[in-house]
Amino acid sequence: MQKLLILAALAAVSIGQPASARTAPASPSVAVAHKDLDLRTEAGTKALDRRIWRAVVEVCGTAPDFDLAGKNDVRQCRRDTRTLASAQADVVIASATRDQPIRVSSIRK
Repeated sequence: MQKLLILAALAAVSIGQPASARTAPASPSVAVAHKDLDLRTEAGTKALDRRIWRAVVEVCGTAPDFDLAGKNDVRQCRRDTRTLASAQADVVIASATRDQPIRVSSIRK
């Protein structure tokens, strides 16, 4: 009986280890292409803004509804990431260069 309990305990410990051994990727990023947009028009800049927002949501991810701290972290990540990406977009729009994608990267640690 004791051997069975020991084996069950070892099995439970070994099942939990692979999940804790995983590490999160460092600063995920997404390239936002804009070569097809006319950034000299309002429609082009709005389309770029929508693409940047989708990229921000993708790199910052989501948190479950019950995780308030996680939700706040995601909101802060989105705010900070969008600020950085929008600064890059402003430079691209000002120079109307279409051959370099904008790199959206999470600034999470």
